[in-house]
Amino acid sequence: MHSKCLLLRASILASLALLFMRQSLLADDWPHWRGPTMNGVAQTEGLATEWSLVRNILWRRTLPGPAGSTPVIAGNRLFLTSQDGAELELLAFDVKTGDPLWQRTVTTGDETFRGDEGNLASPSPSTDGKHVVAVMGDGVMACYSVTGDPIWKVDLSERLTQLEIQFGYSSSPIVHDGKVYLQWVHGEGDPKTEEARVACLDLSTGETIWETGRATQASQECEHSYASPILVSQEAGQEASLLVTHGADYTIAQRLSDGAERWRLGGLNSLANYHPMLRFVATPVADGNLVIIPTAKKSLVVAVSADGRGNLTKGDSERWRAEGVTPDVPSPILHEGLVYLCGENGNLTCLDAQTGELIYRKRTVADRHRASPLLADGKLYLTSRKGVVTVVRTGRDFEILAQNQLGESISSSPIAVDGVLYLRSFKALYAISETTSED
Repeated sequence: MHSKCLLLRASILASLALLFMRQSLLADDWPHWRGPTMNGVAQTEGLATEWSLVRNILWRRTLPGPAGSTPVIAGNRLFLTSQDGAELELLAFDVKTGDPLWQRTVTTGDETFRGDEGNLASPSPSTDGKHVVAVMGDGVMACYSVTGDPIWKVDLSERLTQLEIQFGYSSSPIVHDGKVYLQWVHGEGDPKTEEARVACLDLSTGETIWETGRATQASQECEHSYASPILVSQEAGQEASLLVTHGADYTIAQRLSDGAERWRLGGLNSLANYHPMLRFVATPVADGNLVIIPTAKKSLVVAVSADGRGNLTKGDSERWRAEGVTPDVPSPILHEGLVYLCGENGNLTCLDAQTGELIYRKRTVADRHRASPLLADGKLYLTSRKGVVTVVRTGRDFEILAQNQLGESISSSPIAVDGVLYLRSFKALYAISETTSED
């Protein structure tokens, strides 16, 4: 009996150690474009509130070309995609010094969309600390070791369906538990052809584990989605078990194990008054099993419980709907009972997460906002296209703490790891730290 107790105690300690390691990874890395919890929240403290070209800049590294993709971090390496002329590159840097570590060509192509709004290096990479996966706007996906060794490459147009999307593929993949998850939501405008897919690949080999169609009634430009999938738990406190994909008039949850559909939310684009250009760009967020779902063009925001089944309906798994508040491009943040929505025009809206009640709507900077906000250290970081970063205190009372400008265009979302804020402009990559002093 004594030996059994010792074995049980050892097993419990091992489990706690594993849990601690996982929590440490969440605190120390930024493995996905929306962070370790996929909701734009960083578990770090001591971030800079104010900076300039000569203040609190830890390092700056010039990039080979512009892009809107966001960096990801694992350990002492930072990865991001970039255009370099006709080359579409995955780059690695040392997070402490900014020194370049390696650069690999994923594919080639030189195409821009909406003027300077985007290019073929729009999707962000994803990493598990051993592998890093990048996909470009033409649908070519590649996996490398974190030291830059090529592992596999696949053309998703050949593996899945021929890509038909107006502004280039922009969805970021998810690397999780030895697999790569992706949504391939696009089409030629005819709902009968059903080009959209959701897929899971083996991280080690690139082979398909499962692939499933994603049928909706969406038509015209609404077949195109620029959002990214997220992982969601069916029950608060449980491991993620669902992949939530967003686009083509629906949000759909599928089981991670086999891709089987668990639930779907419709009514995001009224059939009675159909908007042919209501394509989704902003990505949903989740906290526990509460999922906040944005649409586009100042339309709906919907809150649902992830434990539903089938078609989610109001009063059942659907918690609330708020009209006229959704951002067009920046993704929401859900944190400590509040939903933050950064509008395309710079308005910041705060809602109660349980009821959808409006708490405030305030102006920050009268400029386009394409980057998704970051929440860290009790502050929100909102980034405009002109490169103005507005820092707002979190909570129910709106307060601007600072506005900072580097003089460079930005559409990439900021990230924060280990007390350092990372900003990617069209020209350079910045590490910003409160610990540096003014020159």
